[in-house]
Amino acid sequence: MDSRIRSLMRRHGLVVAFLVFLAGVAVNAEAFLTPGNILDVLRQVSITGMMALGVTFVVLTGRLDLSVGSLLTLLTVIVVDQHNVAGPFPAIVMTLLAGLCIGAVNGLLVGFVGLNALIVTLAMLSFLQGLVLFYSGGSNVNVENPQETWFAIFGRGEFLGLPVPVILFLTGAVIAGLALQFTTFGRRVYGVGGNETASIFSGIDARWTVFWAYAISGFTTGMAAVIMGSRVMGAQNTIGQGYELTVLAGVILGGTSLMGGSGSIWRTVIGISMLGFIQNGLLLLGFAYYVQWLVTWAVIIVAVWIDLGAKRGRIFA
Repeated sequence: MDSRIRSLMRRHGLVVAFLVFLAGVAVNAEAFLTPGNILDVLRQVSITGMMALGVTFVVLTGRLDLSVGSLLTLLTVIVVDQHNVAGPFPAIVMTLLAGLCIGAVNGLLVGFVGLNALIVTLAMLSFLQGLVLFYSGGSNVNVENPQETWFAIFGRGEFLGLPVPVILFLTGAVIAGLALQFTTFGRRVYGVGGNETASIFSGIDARWTVFWAYAISGFTTGMAAVIMGSRVMGAQNTIGQGYELTVLAGVILGGTSLMGGSGSIWRTVIGISMLGFIQNGLLLLGFAYYVQWLVTWAVIIVAVWIDLGAKRGRIFA
């Protein structure tokens, strides 16, 4: 029995802790598990969740992408500003293309040039922060005549009782999940992350696999920016600040290994949702907003510790 408990905690310890947390919050906050609050939480996590879908591809290859928070800021500013200049549809297209191109630059530097992923994406984070200020002139931007545009549907709309952002997030998750499980590219992602040297000898071009993983990350961040701009109908120069840590925490919490080669899209969906409910529960219990950052830190540390311990086979030794 003792060995079974240890095995359960090793594989599902975070999930068990999360369920205990849910029960504790539900007892002390009646509104926590109401349909309205659940939909609100899912609407909120749809932005970080959309970003996490792309970041999952990157992490599965054994790399990191810490630039997505600053990229979200830049792309949200672009989609709102270009909405006022060219209209909603051209603005959305330009935003998605910009996200794809910036992700591709990361992929080029990491995959083909061979630079360290952590250094490249940290440098890109800094570059994008400066680019945002240059592009916007340091001023916030807002959608002109918000009541006259259909752009709001992506962040505020509903369809069959479900928020449109949630539908977009789940649709993206289905597409990404199918791509990972049933396509040659998906198998290459797992192969590169599991053992890059072996994958190269097996005929896989790791450079292109890493390149497209980063490009996908940039594209999904563009989708998140469309949802964010539509929801807020404006953009501040710091609107995406800190999102990279929340996204990474959700991916790790879902069980995707930082070493690469292990994880899935549906684990990411569960992890990012768990993190959203944890943050919402803390607010309902009356904790200050900054406590969320402390919890995010703790989640990253514990999840990485469990991941490393499981890889080494001696977490409870």
